[in-house]
Amino acid sequence: MRDSDFHKQNTLPDLTEGEKIGPMPKKIGPYKIESLLNRGGMSYLYLGLRPGTSQPIAIKVLSPKFIANQAVVARFLKEAQIISITDHPNIVKVHGQGSWENGLYIAMEFIRGISLRQFIQQKSLSHRRALEIILQVAYALCHLHTHGVIHRDLKPENILITEGGEVKVIDFGISQLQGDGSETYQNRVIGTPTYMSPEQKDNPLSVSYPSDIYSLGIIAYELILGRLSHGIIHLSLLPQNLRGVIDQALQVDPKMRYQDIVDFITDISATLKSWETQTAESKEGISEEILDLIQETRSILIPQKLPRWPQVQMGFSLEERPSCSGFYLDFFHLPENRFCLILAEPQESKASALLYSSILRGYVHMAIEHSQGKKDFHPVKMLSSLSQALADDPIQQKYHLSLLLLSPDQDSLSFISCGHCKLIAMGAGSKKGRILSTPNLPLGEDPTRAILETADGWHCGDTLLLSTFLKSEQLPLPKELELAPEPQAEAFLQRVSASHSSHKSSLVLSLHRIF
Repeated sequence: MRDSDFHKQNTLPDLTEGEKIGPMPKKIGPYKIESLLNRGGMSYLYLGLRPGTSQPIAIKVLSPKFIANQAVVARFLKEAQIISITDHPNIVKVHGQGSWENGLYIAMEFIRGISLRQFIQQKSLSHRRALEIILQVAYALCHLHTHGVIHRDLKPENILITEGGEVKVIDFGISQLQGDGSETYQNRVIGTPTYMSPEQKDNPLSVSYPSDIYSLGIIAYELILGRLSHGIIHLSLLPQNLRGVIDQALQVDPKMRYQDIVDFITDISATLKSWETQTAESKEGISEEILDLIQETRSILIPQKLPRWPQVQMGFSLEERPSCSGFYLDFFHLPENRFCLILAEPQESKASALLYSSILRGYVHMAIEHSQGKKDFHPVKMLSSLSQALADDPIQQKYHLSLLLLSPDQDSLSFISCGHCKLIAMGAGSKKGRILSTPNLPLGEDPTRAILETADGWHCGDTLLLSTFLKSEQLPLPKELELAPEPQAEAFLQRVSASHSSHKSSLVLSLHRIF
């Protein structure tokens, strides 16, 4: 978007089409109402005028159906309290609050602008401008944290850029004061998952100042890259001198993250200053074509939809972390009603990980195709040949790989792990699982060493969980065993990944045998 086109952008949120609302109030408190701007899940937003002036003002009104809900009312009042104790150029201002005939209202600054999300989607920001916006948001956070306020829902939609180019942080609906544990959410996720810190996903009330810094780290990544992340982070796509800053902001362990937003501001400011002395070539980012190629490659290496296998229901969950993961997940329906699943990744997690995984995929498909018509297909033979081929390959890359062979007609399974996953096997109705693993080296490391496999029974009602991160004591909880494959994988991954502080991404695959 060119600067000359800015005035053409719609600066007002649209109403949901077909929304049924009551009659428009003429006044709310002392404010004359001009129009309805938007309707949220629990509130209405009106455009009003300040008394005796034509100055526009935004009036947020609690929906009448929630007036009797004490928890919602308390949260609405707390939002007004939190905004009122802050006064900063980068934070929306509150002009008043009170009661009116239909409930409660908050009168706030009316901001003419569009959300940061729109800027990201339009890819209209230079790296320098992106860092300037990040700094303004960081200044707002610094002011909030100084007053003991944690935003808890920092995301591009809640950051507006005014027509004058100023940054405004809005929406304090779920903000809380540091140390305030009076709210109860009954284990509900409060916030927006893509931008939430791991500790906030685990417990909405366990957040602290570093939780906001994590959210800002995701936003900074998206701004620099010029596209929404959808929770998938590859720091290698960022300019090199910015990777360390974003990496520290996105540490899984909050104790390893920036503890004070001032330190984040210092590092971003230093990066911005260093860019001013760099040449245009050194500041040049990754091209749109390359980014699209990366996305396309990822969709091939990790299927968007799992195959429909008779007798098996499957679900998987992937948690991307700031390292560049090159997961390769593949499925093969073999002769004699056998099913083969392969999960692998390069030993080194660098920008070239996707390339290495693509090379491995080619080797695997050749090996499987070569043995498709053979009734004596055996995974050990295939992986031994594959390990030798990788050792002879000039790239000299080693791979962590797990292979699971299911034979429902024989009620059996075979599992091989080459420096990678462990498999949890649980019988029907069992509350305790067995962990299966094999002490093999990564593929390509030593092709002369024999590859070991383990076999087990596999019957109707059994559940299998394949996990890239697993300690011996980490077995599914009874409540997780009651879930369907997809939510089971998500719940198990969230619990397991919270127990380790590695930068590496993690994946869990769940398989239920249904007959």
